[in-house]
Amino acid sequence: MPGKLILTRRIIPLLAIFLLAFAGACPAQADACGMQRDVGARALDELAWKQLNVIYEKVSAEEYDEARDDLLKMLGRAGRDVYLQAILNQALAQVEWSRGNYTESLGYFEKAVELDILPDQAHFTLMYQIAQLYFMQNRYDEALEKLDLWFCKSPPEEVTSAAFVLQASIYARKQDYTGALQAIDRAISMDGDPKEPWYQLKLAAHYELEQFPRATDTLEIMIARWPGRKNYWTQLSRICFRLEQDDRALAVQALAYRNGLLDQQADLLYLSSLYSHSQVPYKAADVLQAGIESGVVEASKAHWTVVAESWYAAEELEKSLLAYERAGKAADDGDIDLRRGYILVDMERWPDALGSLDRALQKGGLDERQTAEVYLLRGITQFNLGNFEKAGSDWARASQYDKTREAARQWINHLEEERRRRAS
Repeated sequence: MPGKLILTRRIIPLLAIFLLAFAGACPAQADACGMQRDVGARALDELAWKQLNVIYEKVSAEEYDEARDDLLKMLGRAGRDVYLQAILNQALAQVEWSRGNYTESLGYFEKAVELDILPDQAHFTLMYQIAQLYFMQNRYDEALEKLDLWFCKSPPEEVTSAAFVLQASIYARKQDYTGALQAIDRAISMDGDPKEPWYQLKLAAHYELEQFPRATDTLEIMIARWPGRKNYWTQLSRICFRLEQDDRALAVQALAYRNGLLDQQADLLYLSSLYSHSQVPYKAADVLQAGIESGVVEASKAHWTVVAESWYAAEELEKSLLAYERAGKAADDGDIDLRRGYILVDMERWPDALGSLDRALQKGGLDERQTAEVYLLRGITQFNLGNFEKAGSDWARASQYDKTREAARQWINHLEEERRRRAS
């Protein structure tokens, strides 16, 4: 279900209802809405008018229970006065609405319409409120029917943005996202201060219709109006990435980071991955390591490994070694110590390399390829430390594995040559 659906509580004050009920007559002819009504001018007697005014004062004071009781008493004494019955049912509907009794409110509204005696303006004003109540009861087709009739019968100056918001919400519930989008766009264009939920509904409709370029336009407006909403920045970045606008995706997420909006692990992992994807490994490592050290990102083997790999790609070998060391502390196997050993061998830091490779074997959990590589590298390390016997022993073990057999034999030959050279 897209976005936050909106119900507009457009409720007519009770006194205004009474005034509408005394509006002029309606000629008996069909109009553009296909409606034909023959309703003459009506008037209440003085007593009924005074009683209704007293009830209005109670409603204004929010004394809804007393107002309801008084209206029910008047309805019980209305006899055959159908016009008074319609007014009282309409008034009861409004009071029950105010009391939060929406099912009862709808029943009174429907009765007022069924009596078909109120002047047009009052009669069709009921359609709007009935549409809202149908919407609340998930009766979407009926809600649209009543709302469409209200649109048709209402003067243009009385049609507000709220009515189109209601229409958009109904269409969205019906999964008619094209209709929802048309309606919410009308609402936004009519209002000088469109509400945030309206844009949320609009954005959801774009998503459902897979209108991603239009979704980015909408999100840019939302960010401009509500810059502190992190999810709008992240949504915009992800859509841009989906549209293969990689630079824009990174720029949006990076700006959200600089604005202090990214406060969840997923946010920082995503930003780091964007930097890596854009070949900016230094920033990828820096962002993720800062997240780990601040406690936002879990200090796990996987996360420290990503940091280490990013520092390595950025040619920051010391930082990479430190990150691998932290990853190794969180690891149950020797994989990370092996990776660290590779870097230390490349840097010719032989004692450190030997310690890392020893830990890799001690922890275990290595596959056949990794085990072979440990022995090969440890042999190279021992050789450079002058431990020829240990180097030969490690290369002998490495020669037992297919993937390192040839390299190990070459190193063994090199070892024999070195021994002969020293013996001569």
